[in-house]
Amino acid sequence: MLKLRLFFIAILSFYLSSAQYTEIINSKRPGFSDSPYSVGTNVYQVETGFFYKKIGNYLYQVNGVSTQYNSQAFGTDMLLRVGKFFERLELDVDMSFGYEKRNYRQPEVISYDKLGFSKFTVGAKYLIYMPTYTDKSKEIRSWKKRNAFDKKRLIPAVGVYAGLNTNLLTDLQKDPEGMSPRIAVFTQNNISDKFIFLTNFIADKFTTDQRVYSYILTATYSINDQVSIFGENQGFFPANSQFDLQWGLGAGYLFAKNFQVDLSTRFIIDEYGDHTFWVGTGLSYRVDRHVDKFKSLDDNGNVTAEENKGGFFSRLFGKNKADKQRKVKKIKAKKRKVKKLKPTKKEKELAKKAKQQEKEAKKREKDEAKNYKKNYEPPKKENPVDDNN
Repeated sequence: MLKLRLFFIAILSFYLSSAQYTEIINSKRPGFSDSPYSVGTNVYQVETGFFYKKIGNYLYQVNGVSTQYNSQAFGTDMLLRVGKFFERLELDVDMSFGYEKRNYRQPEVISYDKLGFSKFTVGAKYLIYMPTYTDKSKEIRSWKKRNAFDKKRLIPAVGVYAGLNTNLLTDLQKDPEGMSPRIAVFTQNNISDKFIFLTNFIADKFTTDQRVYSYILTATYSINDQVSIFGENQGFFPANSQFDLQWGLGAGYLFAKNFQVDLSTRFIIDEYGDHTFWVGTGLSYRVDRHVDKFKSLDDNGNVTAEENKGGFFSRLFGKNKADKQRKVKKIKAKKRKVKKLKPTKKEKELAKKAKQQEKEAKKREKDEAKNYKKNYEPPKKENPVDDNN
């Protein structure tokens, strides 16, 4: 559940339209609660770890017969998350594989041990609502308004989940009624840039006699850009036994933007003797092939309305309106009159003087040509020389 919220909120406020992809890894570990947000399109993420669990002297009744049992289990959890098709959609496979040994006292002691899957669920998550928050960094006139609490942060983001419990499990975990559905509603409140609060409401196996309804409350706080801590409360309300309340604590450390490690512990102490202790450590890693979509902005930097591209069936069977060539009305451009500047008095005098000089030059040239023509005398012819003289 740990997500290193400080970076997450900053990125969340930037991608208002898609709001799924984050620059750093968005991991569910080490908590058990889930966020309504997906990992983003073309992101492939694995979250895995090792755990040890011990249940001591749990007392319950079946058909009026008291039974006490204890167990020990260890193994590995693995969650595979993929973002495909839409920014708001995520597909996942949730698995747990390990060894478990149980000891029943009824009143004689009977022991069972199995190696295999204790959980194998496939499902999908979709973000149905995402709130937007006021950017206080743009408030420069009032210190009070800049630091005031934004009441919009009380409105949570909401996501829904639907999955299938495959029942490919060991005999200790197998449901006698076969496969079963699992549905959930996830919410998230970004109280501040560092503090996040999540709630999960889950209905598991609700079509069978083994149905369980539960909730998860998680608070996460970012100490700095790399370290986050969390606290968690989880309540189980099974149909055929007493309810349980679990408490969990943990921390995560971000080694790189695509790699996180974690450590956590959980425990149950109640009046039925369910003294459960659980400890786990793990890591999260993603392959990031996400490509952002370009957005058109207006002069004020706001995202403009996207073109209507039509639905799936309209694109498949019909012509999209966006594909039709738009008719553009032709407008004849008018000739623009260029206003000439009037010459100054000095410029007028210079122009007049230049014109007068040009006129006088032409007159002189004309008079010279006339005088030349008037006074022109052709050259006299000389007598030829007589060679005999």
